[in-house]
Amino acid sequence: MAPEPYRILVIEDDPDVALYVRVVLERAGDMVVELDHRGHDVVEHVRTVRPHVIVTDLELPGVHGLEVVHAVREIEPELPIVVMTAHASVDYAVRALRDGVSEFLQKPLDSAVLVDVVRRLAREHEERHVGTRRSILAVGAHPDDVEIGVGGTLAAHAAAGDAITVLTLSRGARGGVADQRQHEALASAELIGARLFLEDLVDTHIPSADPTVGIIERVVAASQPDVVYTHSVHDRHQDHRAVHEASLVATRGIAEVACYQSPSSTIDFRPSRFVTIDEHVEAKLELLECFTSQGSIRDYLAPDFVVATARYWSRFGTGRACEPLEIVRDAGGVQSAAWTSSRAARTRQEPA
Repeated sequence: MAPEPYRILVIEDDPDVALYVRVVLERAGDMVVELDHRGHDVVEHVRTVRPHVIVTDLELPGVHGLEVVHAVREIEPELPIVVMTAHASVDYAVRALRDGVSEFLQKPLDSAVLVDVVRRLAREHEERHVGTRRSILAVGAHPDDVEIGVGGTLAAHAAAGDAITVLTLSRGARGGVADQRQHEALASAELIGARLFLEDLVDTHIPSADPTVGIIERVVAASQPDVVYTHSVHDRHQDHRAVHEASLVATRGIAEVACYQSPSSTIDFRPSRFVTIDEHVEAKLELLECFTSQGSIRDYLAPDFVVATARYWSRFGTGRACEPLEIVRDAGGVQSAAWTSSRAARTRQEPA
């Protein structure tokens, strides 16, 4: 299988220059480019695109390129940034590099130099993350289950560059129109770049043995997860309890397994880990907004309810918002939402 291309975010207000940079980099064969013509939304773009490298002009409308650099450094201290400008000087270059810029290129750009610089920085950035990227599997009985339980935690994993797989075992036909709920689940998965497996077991009649165990085992084999999130046994909903039991059987070889809270959890739900999601509350709310068919009939999807729940659990953790987890297995030493990886990333081959 061919390696995934490097993702490059180019910030340039001149449409001709932006197009030139995009064509040059994409013709290299191992890069895809996302364009931003203003730089004002760079933080949001970094979170959604998850680039290997940013290439930015210094002179942008209403914002200086070094302001963009500072905004990125607040959320991604190690992300490589290339600054390009037509007004180069030694003092300017020194200031840019001192402010956290990785490379400084003068316009007009040399296409070969541009490709070499961006590719080298992208490769180095990826190599620094070898051994830290994890595979995450979240298992739910119905669409929206995992988003309610660990939506913030999954957003944290996404921000850390982890590979996320979501397995939903039914299409939730008892709670709405199955086709609509399917589209909602797909939209939610897309927001965090998750791979979605959507099965069609009968809502409210999911068994705890086969075929449920077999389905989860197949997804485990396909995703090779380091961490698994699933339902708790302490739950009034029979599907949730069945999925919990099936998950424990199907993930018996996984070192880190945790159970999340659902709106139907009982008072016996007793978490021992509280994942801080302060920076990912908005992302969780965006995930839940995808489930429009449920928002009008499920009070627990209301943003104020979600925020209040996360605020409550923070009294046992750190920060102002937490998601609670019952730890089933912690052989790898769980430490945070973006758990440190023990798996090596695949080796990339550069095109000739």
